[in-house]
Amino acid sequence: MIKVAIANDTLVTLEALRRVIATNAAYKLIWTARDGADAVERCTHNTPDLILMDLSMPGLDGVEATKRIMARSPCAILIVTASINSNTARIFEAMGHGALDVVATPVLGPKTTPGTIAAAAQPLLTKMATVSAFIGKSIRRSSRYRESERESAVSHRPRPLIVIGASTGGPKAIAQIVSHLPATLSAGVVVIQHIDQQFSSGFADWLNIQSQLPVRIAKAGEHIQPGQILVAGTNEHLVMKRDRTLAYMGTQSPTVYRPSVDVFFRSVAQHWPSPGQAVLLTGMGQDGAQGLHALQTTGWQTIAESKDSCVVYGMPRAAVELGAADQVLSVSAITKALINGLPA
Repeated sequence: MIKVAIANDTLVTLEALRRVIATNAAYKLIWTARDGADAVERCTHNTPDLILMDLSMPGLDGVEATKRIMARSPCAILIVTASINSNTARIFEAMGHGALDVVATPVLGPKTTPGTIAAAAQPLLTKMATVSAFIGKSIRRSSRYRESERESAVSHRPRPLIVIGASTGGPKAIAQIVSHLPATLSAGVVVIQHIDQQFSSGFADWLNIQSQLPVRIAKAGEHIQPGQILVAGTNEHLVMKRDRTLAYMGTQSPTVYRPSVDVFFRSVAQHWPSPGQAVLLTGMGQDGAQGLHALQTTGWQTIAESKDSCVVYGMPRAAVELGAADQVLSVSAITKALINGLPA
C-alpha cells in the first residue's frame, strides 16, 4: 500500500486528485493540506510515501515546502501543477530541492465518470506508478555488481570526457557544477538526469543560462565535442555506440527511471577508449553505482557526492558501498576536482 498525501489549495483540483487516487486500491490517501506550511507540519507527524505537491499555494509555496520536507522528513514528491510551461525555473528549483518529477494537473470535468477517470488522468497515474516502483526498487534492489565485458578500444585517443549522473535533487547540484566550469574547458560533458522528456529541453535551457559553456540536448548520431555540455533528452536510454556516437535506445534495464545512469555509464566504459571523469550525484535508489564501478575498472577517475551536500544520499551511498568512488566530495568541491583532474 502506497501512502499518498496531497498539498493543493484549489478545491476543484483537490477533489480531482482524490478521485484519481481512489481509482487504484494500491494507493491510500492519508491527508491533504491547503498550503505548504500545513504540508510540512503534517509530513513531520505522518510522513507519506508520496506527496502530490502543487507549485503555487498561499504563504509557503510548493518549492519551499519541498525544500523543508526533504530536510526534515524526506519522502517522494511529485509536482502536480497546471502551470508547467510558465514555471520552468520554479519546477527545476523544486527538483533541485528533491522533487522527483512533475506532471500536469489532470482535468476531470463534471461528466467524467469513475470508469473514465483513469483515461483522463493517465499521465498522472503513470507518473505515480513510476515513482511507486522507484520507491520499491530502492529498497529491494541488490547491490551485487555484474561487470560488462569491455570491447576492444579504438587506437585513436579522443579528447577528455566528463560524465555526470543524478536523480532526486540533481538539477540544483548539476547547475552548481556546470556554472563553475570554465569557458575554455577541454573536455566534453554529458549529463544524465532522471527527468521526463517533456521537460528535458527546458532543463537544458535552464542550465545554459547558468553555464559559460553551451548546453543542449544530445542528438542521436552525434559525437561528443570538447567545450560542450550535452543532456540526455528522451525517455529512452542514452548510450554510446562502438563508433563513439550517441544513440537513444529502449534497452532493458533494472532501473525504473529512463534515462538510466547505469546504462549510459556502462556503454561509455565499453566504447570510450581512454579514461575520463565520472560523477554520481544526489538521488534516490541505486542507479549509477554499478555503472560508476564499470568506469572505475577501466581507469576512470570516479567521484560520488558526499552525504553532507546530497538532498538524498541514495545513489552516491550505493556507489561508496560498492567501492566505486575514488573520491567522495561535497558538490562545491566537485568542479575543482574535475578541472584539476584534466590533462594539462
